[in-house]
Amino acid sequence: MTRVRIATFNLNNLFNRYNFQGVVSGIVDPSTTVTGSVEYHFDDPANFRLRTFQGQLVKEKAPAQRVILADRLIAIDADVIAVQEVEDIETLRMFATNHLQSRYPYLALIEGNDPRLIDVALLSRLPLGAVTSWQHARHPSKLGEAVFSRDLLEVAVYSADRKRRLVTIYNNHLKSKFVPFNQDPVATTAANNLRRTQQAETVARIVDARQRPDGRYVILGDMNDAPTELTLAAIASGGLNLVPALATARESIPAPAENPPPTSVVWTHRFKPSGQPAVHELFDQIWLSPSLGPRLQDAVIHRRTLLGGNASDHDPASVDLDL
Repeated sequence: MTRVRIATFNLNNLFNRYNFQGVVSGIVDPSTTVTGSVEYHFDDPANFRLRTFQGQLVKEKAPAQRVILADRLIAIDADVIAVQEVEDIETLRMFATNHLQSRYPYLALIEGNDPRLIDVALLSRLPLGAVTSWQHARHPSKLGEAVFSRDLLEVAVYSADRKRRLVTIYNNHLKSKFVPFNQDPVATTAANNLRRTQQAETVARIVDARQRPDGRYVILGDMNDAPTELTLAAIASGGLNLVPALATARESIPAPAENPPPTSVVWTHRFKPSGQPAVHELFDQIWLSPSLGPRLQDAVIHRRTLLGGNASDHDPASVDLDL
């Protein structure tokens, strides 16, 4: 029997160091001696692409913040880590090589649907098999567009000797609760909730079609809502009969003190509205298939040390399974 630790962590905008790409015609040869200054004008949009979102330049994750993220991930010591909000596979590869000391040789990321260029991904010490993107999935009520704001990433994880499939991971990043300042808060909240509901229903439908009743699989990720909310009912209380692995999770260390304190130990996301008490919710979730439920050995929320979070507004969570 193999003990496997599986974790999930929203890395909060793990962007690369490059803000734009472009082709500049007539660039000065480095060997040329130039008197005075040289100016390059970006007048032709065909020759460059700025990475922006809602009018703001997309900036890199600060080096110090990347180090903090890496330290947190290394401390978890997971065999498989599902992550969210990664720009692209090269960013993930650079992060794994430069900051995680190449501990995770197996990476999976497929560009998804998010206009902000944030994707879901997997880092693994164990060999990976088939990697499937469900970014083109549709909900029956709205067949004209993709239901997932980012993607549902399905990845098979194998034993170290590659002789048997240990588990299949379904990594999620469901629709955010965020409401832009220039949008109607009531209408946008309703639309966000509807999209999250449709996404959860689609996840359940896909998994049900892909897995046997005795299948070994894990549905996890940033669900952007509490497991008790109706938006997640298809996962939390649907026909899959999933086991909520974090229901009684322990904390790695006590949460930072605040007044009033959080009402529950089981939370991974903290949001502080202006002039109001902070809201603590279990956004980051790990759900086990019925056959994996009895194999759960431990469940941990890996606590931040700062109220605002250490390089992320989410806390990672992990489970230990005997497979």
